[in-house]
Amino acid sequence: MAHHLRTTLAAAAATALAAGLLTAATGTASAAGRADAPAAAANGRQGDFNGDGYRDLAVAAPAATVDGKQRAGAVTVFYGSAHGIDAARHTTLTQNSPGVPGAAEAGDLFGAALAAGDFDSDGFADLAVAVPSEDVSGDADGGTVQILWGASGGLSGRGSATLADPAPAQHDRLGAALAAGDFDRDGRADLAVGTSSSKLHVFKGGFSRAGIPGAHTSLALPILGEGTNGILNLTAGEVTDQGYTDLVVSGYDNRSPYVNVNYYLPGTPSGLSGAAAKRLPAGIITAIGDVDGDGFGDLVTGVTFEDIPGGVTGGKVNVIHGSAGGPRVDRVDTLTQDSGAIPGSSEKGDSFGYEVTLGDIDGDGRQDLAVSAAKESIDGVSRTGAVTILYGSPSGLDAGHRVQYFHQNSPGVPGANEKDDLFGGEVFLSDLNGDKRADLTVGVTYENGGDGAVITLPSDGSRLTTTGSRFLSPSAAGVSTAGAPQFGSVMAG
Repeated sequence: MAHHLRTTLAAAAATALAAGLLTAATGTASAAGRADAPAAAANGRQGDFNGDGYRDLAVAAPAATVDGKQRAGAVTVFYGSAHGIDAARHTTLTQNSPGVPGAAEAGDLFGAALAAGDFDSDGFADLAVAVPSEDVSGDADGGTVQILWGASGGLSGRGSATLADPAPAQHDRLGAALAAGDFDRDGRADLAVGTSSSKLHVFKGGFSRAGIPGAHTSLALPILGEGTNGILNLTAGEVTDQGYTDLVVSGYDNRSPYVNVNYYLPGTPSGLSGAAAKRLPAGIITAIGDVDGDGFGDLVTGVTFEDIPGGVTGGKVNVIHGSAGGPRVDRVDTLTQDSGAIPGSSEKGDSFGYEVTLGDIDGDGRQDLAVSAAKESIDGVSRTGAVTILYGSPSGLDAGHRVQYFHQNSPGVPGANEKDDLFGGEVFLSDLNGDKRADLTVGVTYENGGDGAVITLPSDGSRLTTTGSRFLSPSAAGVSTAGAPQFGSVMAG
């Protein structure tokens, strides 16, 4: 995923938007933490936390109030089934849940970043949860990462583990970004962890139940901002066709707080290679997947700089095509709201590219794109948000045919367009009903004044449909609506 809202980690995040939105551009893209195309063997049945054959979805409310502690954070797992996900089958965990390490404290932001992978190689997907503002042994905002183990009964706090910080004196906000993947192709899920520094920490798969990894390495990346910025986003996925998970690292050039930089780190037999790092075009949030069916993963990056001094656009998406040698920076396609049949027009403040996610909606073997314009104004309703769907084709993402466009006033979509909802504050494509077609989950980050909500739109086999759509509220998941929990601002699975 998140950057967008997805990464609510930095101390500056709370004041980054006038409305008080949590914004720290990070993720596990998935953003977040978010591995859009992780190696299947390392992902434990592709995000299946309870081993029933259906992919599940973890949804965070990083600013949730827990037992009176504001912004302590909560994470809910909705379990997939033949009819997708619903409120009836879920588990909600906080640091006050039995077995989860630590305790819910004000400002911890439990769930600010998430990453799913089979870290102990038992066949069940596990969930890494960042608590980037946790105070650790007197170190204010030192941060921590906890692993919730998958099992036949689903995720629980029982036996959860805390990763030991390998360099607590050198950074704050351990877990500022997370991503999981098999970086050395040994069949075990590794975990990449960002902090407030430019150093990337990689924990090798084969974790013990005590949270001890197979090994630990660190990579110092050039020109990533130190101090308040550090690593903002991590995105894992396979770019080459060699079976290694690669990584995209996003941050800021330390010579300027407004210059974004992205680096591509290839996977190798010895893990991620810092020596082979390649600088990429700028952007905040990235997804990785093969959109043209040529066998190589393409990088789809959202660029939304309108809120930054000097920015002039309403947002765009860059598609950097993959190859056997990695991303081709000489072959970049750019899409805006003025491209082809994409609805709307490019206007300052829309934030087209605020969130991006890839998945195969129609089952043709090519990845399709959901891209949000989370601050889009529609029919006079400001910053209500919208999501556009572009389908993969032999020539890449097709902006001229089959384009779909959703907002909360679209027929069949639950809810209604309201000011500052930010429909599309998070988007996630994954198969939640086992039909081998990706379904769309949309986070409506500021629904009902910051409560947040999650809306699902299933695939009908050839495109997304509103038939069978669902609206999941924080209350239905047992998450308090005190304050502004921003339920649905971070997802993984």
